[in-house]
Amino acid sequence: MSSAQSPHSELVGALYRDHRGWLLAWLRRNVACPSRAEDLSQDTFMRLLGRDELRAPREPRAFLVAVAKGLLFDYFRRAALEQAYLTELMLIPESEHPSPEAQQLILEDLRAIDRLLGKLSSKARAAFFYNRLDGLGHAEIAQRLGVSVPRVRQYLAQGIRQCYIALYGEPQ
Repeated sequence: MSSAQSPHSELVGALYRDHRGWLLAWLRRNVACPSRAEDLSQDTFMRLLGRDELRAPREPRAFLVAVAKGLLFDYFRRAALEQAYLTELMLIPESEHPSPEAQQLILEDLRAIDRLLGKLSSKARAAFFYNRLDGLGHAEIAQRLGVSVPRVRQYLAQGIRQCYIALYGEPQ
């Protein structure tokens, strides 16, 4: 079923007509780039069209801001991820830099991994980062998170699975 035929497309259309201008102004106050604000505004309504269920919100503007904030958070997180990659790239000799095409592919992979790790619970994500980025062992992670060592193993397996999916797709 296309988004134009979704059962709630009329509701999204009404929200768009009644509140798009206001949402765009709100986004422009929170994003320096007007075209990025425009994109985030459109993405907000596209996200609503993609939902399986949608009920008329009691507070439409608060609802739209909540959806837009999620997209805004994703945008800033991706930008920080890209900046971290570029910063690390500056630390290696230019002769060893990947080609621009390879750099773009690496950034796309990092975005995909970030998107999939974002689907993990906060504790699973923290366990994965503690292990992979900080080099902590299972017992130390368990202590920091207040969970058992077997639970840490489950969290790490979830993180590794999400990375696998990002790089190779769903296992068959």
